[in-house]
Amino acid sequence: MWVRSTLAYRASFVMMAVGNFAACALDFVAILLMFSRIDALGGFSLPEVAFLYGTSGLSLGLADLLLGSMDRLGRRVRDGTLDVLLLRPAPVFAQVAADRFALRRLGRISQALLVLGWSVTRLEVDWTVGRVLLVVLMAVCGTAIFGAVFTTGAAFQFWAQDAAEVQNSFTYGGNALLQYPPKVFAKDLVRGVTFVVPLAFVNWLPALRLLGRPDPLGLPGWVDFLGPAVAALMCAGAALAWRYGLRGYRSTGS
Repeated sequence: MWVRSTLAYRASFVMMAVGNFAACALDFVAILLMFSRIDALGGFSLPEVAFLYGTSGLSLGLADLLLGSMDRLGRRVRDGTLDVLLLRPAPVFAQVAADRFALRRLGRISQALLVLGWSVTRLEVDWTVGRVLLVVLMAVCGTAIFGAVFTTGAAFQFWAQDAAEVQNSFTYGGNALLQYPPKVFAKDLVRGVTFVVPLAFVNWLPALRLLGRPDPLGLPGWVDFLGPAVAALMCAGAALAWRYGLRGYRSTGS
């Protein structure tokens, strides 16, 4: 329904998608400006940083397209309109995720894909079938990890009722973090996004393996391949949090 509504005004949709594309592109313009003055950032060249940017942006873009509307849940909890979704013969999770589905978010995805495609053609990497599959797996696992964070943040709003910005700090804020090499950040921060909120498995750890870079934490090499397991565990945890939050919902009482 929301897609049909969006496409009913095609000129408006195109302008919104282009605007979304341009707004996201400004982040990469900032990186280009930095590299106009330096040759490397944290030991990474421009194509390598672009690879981090593209993989992180693609994962967040896909998760944002599918689950970006979850941050509206707090508003529904506050005004009681979540009750309407409970009465419909469809999963509440699917209804919340589809609420005001924004097709314009394709702008972020296309921009990330362009940067990723450009970086891949300039990386000094011997592209084998295994390495290509690793990049695809990074996008799938990264989408699942960001999606789990979106879902967990939405579940938290059953109690907090206004925690969208907390959720955004881990999703959009995490994306901004993952665009840059881990070496430019303090080790405590790198440990946090590896062991506490494991966003490092979106692209940092597999990218280090792909690019032949050392791990700043000195972790065993097999850790770089734990993305699917981490994504599965995070999705399972997010599902439990969502179920627990929904069961504890008691409406507004008004």
